[in-house]
Amino acid sequence: MSDSSFETQVVHNHIDQSMALNSKTTPIYQTTAFTFKDLDHLESYYNGEAAYLYTRERNPNTEELGQTIARLEKAEAGVATSSGMSAILSGILSVVKPGDHLIAAEDVYGGTYHLLSKELKDFGLEVSLVSFHDLEEVRKEIRPNTRLLYTESISNPFLRVEDIPGIVSLAKEHGLKTMVDNTFATPYLLTPIEQGIDLVVHSATKYIGGHSDVTAGVLVGRSALIQTAAKKVSTLGASLSPFEAWLAQRGTKTLALRMDKQSENAKKLANALKEEPHVKTVYYPEFVSERGNGAIVTIELQPNVQVEQWFKSLGWVKIAPTLAGVETTVSYPVKTSHRSLNEHQLETVGINEYVIRLSVGIEDSEDIIKQFKEAIKQSI
Repeated sequence: MSDSSFETQVVHNHIDQSMALNSKTTPIYQTTAFTFKDLDHLESYYNGEAAYLYTRERNPNTEELGQTIARLEKAEAGVATSSGMSAILSGILSVVKPGDHLIAAEDVYGGTYHLLSKELKDFGLEVSLVSFHDLEEVRKEIRPNTRLLYTESISNPFLRVEDIPGIVSLAKEHGLKTMVDNTFATPYLLTPIEQGIDLVVHSATKYIGGHSDVTAGVLVGRSALIQTAAKKVSTLGASLSPFEAWLAQRGTKTLALRMDKQSENAKKLANALKEEPHVKTVYYPEFVSERGNGAIVTIELQPNVQVEQWFKSLGWVKIAPTLAGVETTVSYPVKTSHRSLNEHQLETVGINEYVIRLSVGIEDSEDIIKQFKEAIKQSI
């Protein structure tokens, strides 16, 4: 290259990619494509010998994230996607096609509810949203064209812990596939695959990433289903960028530490708020796992509490439409996550203007409790 012009040299002036640098962490492969030395080498990709061609299809960073969560979930394979919603969509489309029917829990995350009740129906899928409190009610919804049961291991926002063994038993009885959103529990607390679930999905934006600086999703499960889902991810343009994958992968290294502290803080906060006369109901699960019950607490304030003033009195606690960062935050489901639900739908799942979801962080537990008690004091 020494005899080439500056314009040519500046384009090709880079470290030889064949160099083994023995990096302690996986480098960020921030590239759109991978190169080949000749046409035989190119053909080797299509023969399954070369690993990478085009980042939309596969990339070392996105692959590492998918494989990491698959291992943590005890699954055969995994694929990383651009968001939790795209992971959910890809998982569903790996099982159902137009004309098929799926049954989902009615108390799922609002974005998922909208996807199921509106978008998927527009694509010719039949969807029933029903209560999973009684699995006999789910059984009544099963049709000849039913293919999938979908639910959350811990529901959003009321933290109902799903009867996963019961779901698996019902599905096997009728030859159905199963899919569970395990975002709230994380594989640190629950591994639904080990209980017989076919597909597990995560909004890696939440506890996997853990620091509110990455938007990503991960789908894990049986190899054949993940292979189908991965093709959907690539074709539909739902691939995750290498840098986002790298950030989420970095977050997994502190997942256990964060979940321990945040779950401990959440339990203390839930117990403290149960003693507050101006809190009508505290929702916090019990017996999720021996490691803890998660880091989300949902409350319903008494009608005498001025909700708008309560939000103004939170001090250092942030209002956010998401959850799971290291900072304690609050979300207002009726105005954010479940905003797309109509009045009847909100009433059915129990969400009203006094319901608030608390995402508990890693701060000192006494400081967290003090801040919420102060907000209540200033709003009555």
